[in-house]
Amino acid sequence: MINGPELPPISEARALVIDGNPNSRAILVSQLREYGIGRVSQCNRVIDARSKLEHSHYDFVLCEQQFYDAAQSGQGLLDDLRRAQLLPFSTVFFMVTGEASYSSVAEAAESALDGYLLKPFTPVTLFERLHVARVRKAHLKPIFSAIEMQEFDQAAQLCTERFEARGPYWLYAARIGAELLLRTQRYDEAKVLFETVIAARTLPWAKLGVARAQLEAGQTVRALNTLDRLIGEDSSYADAYDVMGSAQVELGKFSEALDTYRLAAELTPGSVARLQKYGMMAYYMGDIETASRVLSKACIVGGDSKMFDPQTLVLLGFATLQTGDRKGLDRCMSDFMRLQERSPFDPRLQRFISVIRALQLVRARQFSEAIDAVRAQGAEIRSATFDFEAACNLVGLLSVLASTTVDLNDANRWVEEIGLRFAGSRSLGELLASAGARHEAYATTLRQSHSRINKLAEAAMSLSLNGDPTGAVKGLIAAARDTLNGKLADIALQMIVRHGEKIRDADELRSQVEMLRTACGVQPRRAAITQDRHRQPGSLSLRALAPAEAG
Repeated sequence: MINGPELPPISEARALVIDGNPNSRAILVSQLREYGIGRVSQCNRVIDARSKLEHSHYDFVLCEQQFYDAAQSGQGLLDDLRRAQLLPFSTVFFMVTGEASYSSVAEAAESALDGYLLKPFTPVTLFERLHVARVRKAHLKPIFSAIEMQEFDQAAQLCTERFEARGPYWLYAARIGAELLLRTQRYDEAKVLFETVIAARTLPWAKLGVARAQLEAGQTVRALNTLDRLIGEDSSYADAYDVMGSAQVELGKFSEALDTYRLAAELTPGSVARLQKYGMMAYYMGDIETASRVLSKACIVGGDSKMFDPQTLVLLGFATLQTGDRKGLDRCMSDFMRLQERSPFDPRLQRFISVIRALQLVRARQFSEAIDAVRAQGAEIRSATFDFEAACNLVGLLSVLASTTVDLNDANRWVEEIGLRFAGSRSLGELLASAGARHEAYATTLRQSHSRINKLAEAAMSLSLNGDPTGAVKGLIAAARDTLNGKLADIALQMIVRHGEKIRDADELRSQVEMLRTACGVQPRRAAITQDRHRQPGSLSLRALAPAEAG
């Protein structure tokens, strides 16, 4: 946290809420009072707000972007206030909106807006944002005071000194200073500061890198807090929405993830990856109509792109079967045939094609052939190459069959095996359950799998705590062998590393665990709706040198 000047008592502050909706206005007023602001005024029209701001000073202004009257907008009010110099720089001005379009954010940035509050937001988020803005205003108060006294040379000097010393909020000061230098016709100095501001626009990727590191370290809640602040500062930063969606999926907040992916797709409507994530999340949330529309668009926009994930076609196939689009499945198969021509030996593509073929057989009510196709996939459940993605697709197929009159004797056993193998976390279990949502019994089994795995792990930990680490490792090995759950094998290995001296035949047990981990195959550490095989959000795409180039 940046140390700085002491903030004035919040109880002495004044705030103005401008919102045409009486419910949201009342909520904001209540939250500001809860924050401790002494006097909170409100109005429902832009014209009334202008009058209040002309005659009174407010420390905080929270203004809705959109009003019932299309001729009024929060952005228009802010621009008018700035032009008329009716809004002191010391006032914290937040736009409150559900809109996250780039154009709106760009307009706000040009108006020296303190930030956007994107609905819905929690009181904690509001309080944090207001506090950060207050701290910044307090640090920069000498600059703002000089501006308000029209001592522009002095204000510019203060900005330059802060910039050169890299003092707190030097970047913010650099932007203000550059504008002041232009006003005083010091163009060369202004150019230097402007170039610094432009160069520093890469800072958001560094903040996003913090969130990515937190997410990778398992600090998912911290990552969400970092992303909240980052998106609050720049709500057009689509990469941040990508990472936020991943964090929300990991926490099992699928509804929030759906909203996040929708926003990202709306910000960048030509992005294949974001359309895929939005469409896939809609599918798993049971919004089949949206899933079908968005996934179809992803296929049209990016079917030939390297960013295209063929799993899109699989989920689109499931969706078209549910919506009764008889030609949809055939289009999916045609697209897969085209992809297979490029990569004829890709086992992942071959697995996808077998899923679509099974769905075509179900649609044609050729149930005997469909059962044979599904049995072929069920036989792979304990294979090391059978991954989480394949598990979700097989669960989807089994739930489709269960919704017909077909009785597949092995289905319940297969679903249980899949759940015990892959539900290493609650969110993974929920994602599997979403894949099987068409048959509630399967969804219930999959949701319960995570707790069953946890009980096996807890039993082993209990043995270790009671002085029997050898028994604990052997129990974990037995459970991992039965379930092929990679989490159990990993816990066994961690226990051997931690208590090796106390464990009998530790080397032999370690060898068994390593073999088990190979048998378990690659299992996800976190829930994810798509395999990001290309650039990760916010990262650089690095090309490794081939040996000949390196030589």
